[in-house]
Amino acid sequence: MEYYDTHVPNPLVKQNAFIGKTPEDRDPPSFADARPMLPEPLWESHDAHIACYWKAWKLAFRNLRRPAPRSGFVSNFIDTAFNGCLFMWDSVFILMFGRYGARAFDFQKTLDNLYSHQHPDGFICREIDQKTGEDRFERFDPASTGPHVMPWSEWEYFLNSGDRERLRAVFPPLLAFTQWMHKHRRWPDGGYWLSGWGCGMDNIPRLQPGYHVNFDHGQMVWIDATLQQILANRHLIAMAQVLGRQSEVSALQAEADALVRYVNAQLWDETRRIYTDRWDDGRLNGIKSIAAFWALLADAAPADRVRHLVAHLRNPAEFNRPHRVPSLSADHPEYQPGGDYWRGSIWPPTNYMVLRGLTSVHEDALAHEIALNHVDNVTRVFQDTGTLWENYAPETPARGSLSGRDFVGWAGVPPIAVLLEYVFGLRPDASEKRLLWDVRLLDSHGVKRYPFGADGSLDLFCAGRKNEDEEPRIEAASTMPVKLVVQWKAGEKEIQLAQQ
Repeated sequence: MEYYDTHVPNPLVKQNAFIGKTPEDRDPPSFADARPMLPEPLWESHDAHIACYWKAWKLAFRNLRRPAPRSGFVSNFIDTAFNGCLFMWDSVFILMFGRYGARAFDFQKTLDNLYSHQHPDGFICREIDQKTGEDRFERFDPASTGPHVMPWSEWEYFLNSGDRERLRAVFPPLLAFTQWMHKHRRWPDGGYWLSGWGCGMDNIPRLQPGYHVNFDHGQMVWIDATLQQILANRHLIAMAQVLGRQSEVSALQAEADALVRYVNAQLWDETRRIYTDRWDDGRLNGIKSIAAFWALLADAAPADRVRHLVAHLRNPAEFNRPHRVPSLSADHPEYQPGGDYWRGSIWPPTNYMVLRGLTSVHEDALAHEIALNHVDNVTRVFQDTGTLWENYAPETPARGSLSGRDFVGWAGVPPIAVLLEYVFGLRPDASEKRLLWDVRLLDSHGVKRYPFGADGSLDLFCAGRKNEDEEPRIEAASTMPVKLVVQWKAGEKEIQLAQQ
């Protein structure tokens, strides 16, 4: 049966250079070939963590793919490692660690294959078959797309690479998709909606009875979808400033401001002191889930509410469990000690979101504490099982009760990105030629071949310390000029690295 074409064309899609692009025609590298080009972490007396790091990369390179002949894909990519489809949600977080391997393989181009399948009206399906290139969902299905986090991925990549040409290429499809979301995923009062599958957190018990937890929007304002729209708008505004296209995003700034007012007026539960969803009858559903913490990353919470969100993360009765941070608060009646997918499991993508949010509100000590707990638990499970898992149990160092193995996939985030950024404390801004090193470990640690910018490489080493107040003794060498800002509990210093 043929359907009528109901697309209302968005002119920005005409600027999408990924549509119809000639497919990449070369084999991706093997792990053995790539390893000499990957950053090499050093950490005194933590051999298991280092082994877990390399296992993640080995699995990642095992999952590299070429475009299938009938797929319409245009770039080599990393498989989601789930069901033979390329996923929007998973790919974004895979790329959060993949950017550290860009010298060996350009993981970021994975998103090219989503952009190449953009519809004339701006829609991009969240799940596309890798062999046929077919969308797995009709575009108006409540589960057809989301979450809206691709702009975040591209902006993070830009901070690592300083690649303005990629920013220039991805801006039109991202803006067109953002406009599609505004048109088709927004309620009349301004709040946004998704579905269990669309939001990526399938079975959190957040809908009223009578609605399917995976497939229905439930006539509900979804707190994560609304906060993600703020975040996407902010990143597109930042891209527009870099590219000189500010005139095209004035509506995004107005909407971001309006949505910040909206979530604080309509989606803040003063009794529980957390952001939550709102049912169609106007009541807040009272579900304390990890979705609330997108407010930190989206810069949507005023200072007093930031304090409350941080308190939830510290509370052992809620989110401060033996393995942090569960997807559902531990005091919810449907919380499961073994995880049961999103009813308590520890998920690498949402943990990373929490860490990035804590960075944005200057809660760096808490971010390090959570990161170290997370990486330690992932490493203990790796020691027990020999591999990495889709999600983890919150109460014991174990895989989640419903969890895929060898899941790299986004399970590469903790042993690679979280290790480098939050355990070691290295956070780059290549566009400003600035690298922050937030030193919190007392053990000696460092990285060889740390990638910076388009082609820069740094060797970094911090000697062991007796206490947190002791000034770190740093050895560093760089192939390009970099301002290294070293922070520790008692101070800060700048080291200007010259090209060597």
